[in-house]
Amino acid sequence: MAPAGKVSGFHREGNDWYCSAGLPSDITVIVEGINFHLHKFPLVSKCAKIARIYEESQSTHIKTFTTELEDFPGGPGTFLIAAKFCYGHRVEFTPRNIVTVYAAADYLEMTDEDDEDNLVSQSESFFHKNVLRAWKDCILALQSSESVLPRADRLQILSKCLNALSMMACTDPSLFGWPMMMYGSLQSPGGSILWNGINTGARIRSSESDWWFEDLSYLSVGLFERLIKTMEARGMRPENLAGAIMYYARKYLPGLGRWQGGQSSNTRRVTSYSLTPAAVDQKVLLETIENLLPEKKGKSFCRFLVGLLRVALILGVNEKCKESLERRIGMQLELATLDCLLIPNYSDSDTLYNTDCVERIFHHFMTSETIITSFSPASADVETSSSSGSLRKVSKLIDSYIAEVASDVNLKPGKIRSLAVALPDSSRPFHDGLYRALDIYFQAHPWLSERDKEELCNIIDYQKLSIDACTHASHNERLPLRVILQVLFFEQLQLRTALASCLNALDTESAPAGPLTGPSDMAGEIVQRDGWVTVARENHGLKVDMDKMRSRVGELEEEFGKIKQEMKRVTKSHSSLSSPRLVAKKIGCRLLPRSSDAQADKVEGTASTPRASVEQPQSSRHSRHRKSFSLF
Repeated sequence: MAPAGKVSGFHREGNDWYCSAGLPSDITVIVEGINFHLHKFPLVSKCAKIARIYEESQSTHIKTFTTELEDFPGGPGTFLIAAKFCYGHRVEFTPRNIVTVYAAADYLEMTDEDDEDNLVSQSESFFHKNVLRAWKDCILALQSSESVLPRADRLQILSKCLNALSMMACTDPSLFGWPMMMYGSLQSPGGSILWNGINTGARIRSSESDWWFEDLSYLSVGLFERLIKTMEARGMRPENLAGAIMYYARKYLPGLGRWQGGQSSNTRRVTSYSLTPAAVDQKVLLETIENLLPEKKGKSFCRFLVGLLRVALILGVNEKCKESLERRIGMQLELATLDCLLIPNYSDSDTLYNTDCVERIFHHFMTSETIITSFSPASADVETSSSSGSLRKVSKLIDSYIAEVASDVNLKPGKIRSLAVALPDSSRPFHDGLYRALDIYFQAHPWLSERDKEELCNIIDYQKLSIDACTHASHNERLPLRVILQVLFFEQLQLRTALASCLNALDTESAPAGPLTGPSDMAGEIVQRDGWVTVARENHGLKVDMDKMRSRVGELEEEFGKIKQEMKRVTKSHSSLSSPRLVAKKIGCRLLPRSSDAQADKVEGTASTPRASVEQPQSSRHSRHRKSFSLF
């Protein structure tokens, strides 16, 4: 047999590889249907596995030995590299093939026990001295390890690459060379700027902490998950981890960019190392992304979570993933906006928006006992607030949401009520937003019965309506008559309270300014002298407001008197049915039980003074607004 060093090379004919050694082949190795016609001496001398298989087959006394290597790491291409090494060819290691060659050498047991400086030791030396010291080489090595993951994991190749990448991501990138995405025609492989091919020694500095996001996006979902967990264990900042996860998700979930305000438009491109994006299953990716997200809150992070929930509803992920996303959103609901919650209904439901999902989010907001912290102060979207402030923000948000979805003709009254009572009464200092939402709902649903309208109106606390809202409600024809009377009653109470306050303020300000008593008489005199013009101006404004209020009270009393007169006229026109309860029933009022008709006569005697009739229930002004309002 000719010496190994004088072998001219290998050539292929169809599915067969031949070695031009000048001697006939005496061993055939089959790898994934490709036949390698080789010689036993070079293989047996360096491959302990083939030597053992050959010794076990000596009893057959077959002149030509044939064996098939099942599940060979790297396939026929990697076996060809190992075969060339056995024949004395120089093997060129690269970051793309080092992992598969290392795994193949381990599979063939090409250790130093059979031959000094064998393929395993050379592969291991190149991997530690070259690959682990460069960011780009680690990325290439990880991406090429997909076909040999179990063996590479056993050889600790993956863990070493992941640890090296996590360490470099937490350190100044200029110490390890620039990432692949920044290699261009104006830079040397070390990151120095080139001028006419000459290294100037100047380096491009980057203060951004997201320089490694794009490179990691070329890894598969499994490797990306392991790398993020390794970085988290090393102490990577949560906002950086969240940024990498969000970048990866936006790249492989195209629908996610629609709700991110165009943040995914600035996608970096690899200029020198052409890597192909990993093939991912979007459903598996979304479930993996949800598990990797940190328990933090932030404005843009909340928006990302809502977008992730929208995509999850489209893809039909498991219930655990959807429930977790809804819980995460609910725990930072005060940072959400109205357009975030307008989630379309992707199921066969008749409603336009997914109100059930939003209701569960509000429920998580109220029942969640875990308090999550915001990202570090270095993050640009940090927003903190007290619990009471968060509750008020969410109350405004839910009122705006109800007003937005109220125009859906298929939305049932029960759903409106469940959304409105999702928050306690103390969360709304004013009920103007809730009244506006119900008014929009009544306008879009004119076929609602008076009973349904009254049940919805019972949600509103009329004492928390502003003067403008009361004025609008008192003239709103879409409201039931009983509700309008309640509004008129509370509006009159508010006007009288405001009028009394103004009169007290006027009496106090218009009192003669005498010498002040007390230890600070001189200071009081200076204050009175300097503030006289201001007080006079404020008194004038208060008098104008008082005149307007008197005018408004007069109008309300006149309108209330007309209602009383109309009730009298209806009573007289139906003298045969003289019961005041039948009259009240015709106009939609509910009577309180009375022991005798004498009390009804008393009411008729006082009908000519509407102010007195309004003052009568004033003693119970602090009663719940949901109680029945009676005119008698």
